[in-house]
Amino acid sequence: MINPHGHDLDSRARSLLRTLIAQYLVDGEPVGSRTLSRSSGLDVSPATIRNIMADLEDAGLVASPHTSAGRVPTPRGLRLFVDSLIELQPLPRAEMARLQRELPPGPTTTRDLLGNVSTLLSAMTHFAGVVTVPRQADFPLRHIDFVALPDARVLVILVFSDNQVQNRIVQLARPLDGRELEQAANYLNSHFAGLRVDDIRAHLLAEVRKTGSELNQLLASTMELATASFAPPANGSSGPDVLVSGQTNLMGYSELADMQRLRELFEAFQQKNELLQLMEVCARAPGVRLFIGEESGFTALDGCSVVTASYGAQGRVLGAVGVIGPTRMAYERVIPVVQATAGLLSDALNRAATTL
Repeated sequence: MINPHGHDLDSRARSLLRTLIAQYLVDGEPVGSRTLSRSSGLDVSPATIRNIMADLEDAGLVASPHTSAGRVPTPRGLRLFVDSLIELQPLPRAEMARLQRELPPGPTTTRDLLGNVSTLLSAMTHFAGVVTVPRQADFPLRHIDFVALPDARVLVILVFSDNQVQNRIVQLARPLDGRELEQAANYLNSHFAGLRVDDIRAHLLAEVRKTGSELNQLLASTMELATASFAPPANGSSGPDVLVSGQTNLMGYSELADMQRLRELFEAFQQKNELLQLMEVCARAPGVRLFIGEESGFTALDGCSVVTASYGAQGRVLGAVGVIGPTRMAYERVIPVVQATAGLLSDALNRAATTL
């Protein structure tokens, strides 16, 4: 009996399984013993091949569709193939050059950059490209400015290191004139530029506790303004998000042609909750993550494979990029594409951070 994890596969069984999966990934059809005999290069009889295939089927690595005498790999067989039966190579120079050429070279907001990455991944793999968008608070503050409004209100303009601009209107206890707002902005920019919003909140709280009633009127107004400016949005709009591109590509694969399956998959893309949960799990793990079929834990993705890699800047993980496609995908090509894209995205974000 063959161990279902593949530990007990001898060289002939491994070679036949590799040949079967490679052929299946090309044409999507069940692979018969005669094809294996021709393609594997092994000097064994058809009867021996049938016996080995029967053992692989007993181990749950291949299955026999009832309409065919051939066999197809199961998700467990594909997992073994990816983990130990293929040798991943670096992305070819031409494809790396395409990635570098099509990513925005100049200043852009992180969200625009991530949208471009999602579209590019979809175009290069012909699957759905997915990218998580981090919280705005994950990026350092570059600059803050204030504009006086009627009725003791102030327009707060926050510029982050990723070039994203966020506007807020805050209500103060008393109106501040232009000079006071300028002094408040100068104080906050000199003390807090380069820090993330969560860190700024912690510094403000510590400052208020330390000085207490000793705050002079101007500093008290500055602290009131700063506290309101960096308060979490009430609607939670600054939370993480996920961008999806090329969903319609998946309609062209026969494995996903079932209308009910497609409907569940597209609903998952639209609602995003489960997809975002999965991508956040991927972001917390270094390197490439791969889920085949049911491994993702989400029913809508049972017929799919998800390949992701984390990205970040300045030693901090910000999210994950990846593709979603049928389980019959060219893993040896898709994995390097996703890995290289995550690396180039991290490089772009690091370059942007150095301009702060």
